[in-house]
Parts: sequence; C-alpha cells; structure tokens
Amino acid sequence: MAKSLKSLILFLSILLLAFTLSSANSAEVSDSDTWRQIREGIAGYSAVKGQETDVLIQGSGQNWRQLRNDVIARYLGILVSLTLLFFGLFYFFRGPIKLTQSRTGITLLRWSTFERVIHWYTALVFILLTLTGLIILYGRSLLIPLIGHELFSTLATYSKLTHNLSGPFFLIGLLFMFFMWVKDNIPNRIDIAWFKAFGGLIGSQHPSAERMNAGEKSWFWLLAFAGIIVSATGLILDFANFGQDRFIMQVCHLLHTLSACLLMIGAIGHIYIGTLGTEGAFEGMKNGRVDSTWAKQHHDLWYDKIKEKELTQIKSKTSDKRDKRKRKK
Repeated sequence: MAKSLKSLILFLSILLLAFTLSSANSAEVSDSDTWRQIREGIAGYSAVKGQETDVLIQGSGQNWRQLRNDVIARYLGILVSLTLLFFGLFYFFRGPIKLTQSRTGITLLRWSTFERVIHWYTALVFILLTLTGLIILYGRSLLIPLIGHELFSTLATYSKLTHNLSGPFFLIGLLFMFFMWVKDNIPNRIDIAWFKAFGGLIGSQHPSAERMNAGEKSWFWLLAFAGIIVSATGLILDFANFGQDRFIMQVCHLLHTLSACLLMIGAIGHIYIGTLGTEGAFEGMKNGRVDSTWAKQHHDLWYDKIKEKELTQIKSKTSDKRDKRKRKK
C-alpha cells in the first residue's frame, strides 16, 4: 500500500512537471509570436472601437519620428539658413536698388486701404505661424538647452495651441488675397524678359513690368499653391477625428512642413525686395502711394496706364484747393 502510494505521488509529480514545462514553452512561443505581430502592426482585438484602436504599436511611427527630427528638420533648417545668408551677402555686396532719377514728389495710388489691411493681416498671421512652427520643430534641440525643460514645456504647449488656432485665419487672408489680386498676376511674355534681366537686381537697366512684375507673380502663385497645401494639411492635422489613419496624418505632416518651408524661403525674398532691397518699395504698402519716379522705373507699363488718370485727379484737387483759398480771400 505504501509502495503504491509512493508510486502514485511520483507519477503525479512527473506529470505535473511535464505539464508545467509544456505550458512554459507554449507561453514563450505565444509571447514571441504576439510581440512579433505587435511590432509588425498586425491588428488584434480591443474593446475600444475607433480608427486603428486594434493596433497596439505602429512600427512606422518610429521611422516617421526619425525622418521628421533628423532628415526634414536638418535639411529644411539648412535651406532657410542659406536663403538668409544669400540675401545678407547680396545686400552687403550689391546693396539696394536705388532710384535712377530724383523723386518728383507726385505720388500715385499703388495699394488701396483694403488691400493693405488684407496684406498686413495675412502677413502678421503668417509670422505668428512661422514662429510657433519653428518652436514646435526645433524647440527640443535648440531651446531646451537654453531655457530648460519646464519653461520649454509651457512655451511649446502655448505655441502648439496658437499654431493650431491661427491656421484657419491664415486661410481666410489667403483667399482674400487670391481673389483680390489674381487678375493682376496672370503670366505673360513680359515676364520672360523680366526674368532674363533678373528683375533689375543685376545691372542698371530695369526691365518693363505691369502692376505686378514677374517676381511678384511668382511669389503670388507660390503663396497660392503652397498656402492652400499648408492650410489643407493643417486642417487635417487639426481635426484628426474624421477617419484619418496614421499614414494619412504622416503624409499630411510631411506636405505641411515642406510647403511651410517653401513659404518661409519665398517670404524671405519677398520681405528683402520689399524693404531693404528696393528703395521706395515699402512706402507703397505703408502709405498706399509711391513716388512717380519709382513707378516709372519699376512698373513702367502700369505707370503709363494710370499716370493720366492720377495726374488729372491731382490737378483737380489742386484746383479745388486754389478755388477755396480764393473764396476765403
């Protein structure tokens, strides 16, 4: 009886040990297969229903993070820096385009009040988006060593919020500018000659131009197409609850960043030519009016079209003032 009991206990112990080892091997294989499937992004089961809620870890997210932080951030930063360096050196060696003749004191209406309001509204929103976007893209690598994690966390949070909320306002200004100026920005043969002469930046001879020269037209169409892309992708990134999967969000993020970079490069050239690069250009967007000498030199075809009308209005106003003075006397 005792021997039988010992034999039974030994048999059950061996059976239990075999079962334990078998379960361990089975669990090891199961865990290995499970984590392999997770890394490959294979969908499992989740009680939470929604877009990609069955995918625990998306492996391509790590690849996207490396692409954004290493490749995109580095080379876009280099492009923008080289653009700033180019215009800085150009101004240092070439200087601004000066007026070839003395000012007449007669001013012509270049931009209406409404046009200037829309321009400055869109420009200010664009600058705000640029600054907050740069903080989001480069803040971790550039600002954390300077201001620390805690202050950067606050700055990044408000920058992201400001960036997301300002995007639709930029789109509004963009649409106003497009429909307001599209008629003046249709390309024609005159623009080819303008490009051949490098817009008067090189040499003393300034090419002919209408109300918008070829450089302004190029900036207009770049702003239109890249602006629409950056706005559309921004809205998709802002409202991520309409069925967009991670791949679509990543592609939109890439297009958003590339379009924003093109706009920054174009804006640098636009700002330079409209301020430091060309004497008298900023006066038009500041006061709405430009000297007739500037108009004749930079937009001679436009000047020929409006000079009679403008001069007639000036003479009429001058005559009215004289009549009022005579009546007072």
